[in-house]
Amino acid sequence: MQKSLLMIPSLCTGCSQCELACSYAKENAFNAAKSRIKIFDFPEKSRHVPYTCTQCAEAWCMKVCPVDAISEDKKTGAKIVSAEICVGCKVCTIACPFGTINYQQDTGKVVKCDLCGGDPECVKICPTNAILYVNADATGDARMREWAAKSDESSDVSPS
Repeated sequence: MQKSLLMIPSLCTGCSQCELACSYAKENAFNAAKSRIKIFDFPEKSRHVPYTCTQCAEAWCMKVCPVDAISEDKKTGAKIVSAEICVGCKVCTIACPFGTINYQQDTGKVVKCDLCGGDPECVKICPTNAILYVNADATGDARMREWAAKSDESSDVSPS
């Protein structure tokens, strides 16, 4: 059974602990700019939204990479960037419809969420359970569309 990250914006406090845990796990530094997960702040609505790679089934990032630096981890379904192969062309950043692949200037490579090998640090550190690692059937396009439609109808934006 494949699992994926489920974000529940109504539970996010914007504490950035997920960003710091991610950057420390991946870069050995507490630096939110190097995190694979981002918190988008909407101060006018007092809202925070965690966001990261959705590990698309039809991963455009992987399809467009001219050097095949992105591959799928068969165990987790995560699309993994090989830093040894990546040439830093950034074509994958353009192809990603969600903007969740990031170029790191200091390394000249791209990075993205790899689900921490099936044990996501962001999930373990989140104090409000705004980030969950659940059965992949509980997430996805259909669920996102349903959630988006509901968010227009009410002020509570949490998925049901």
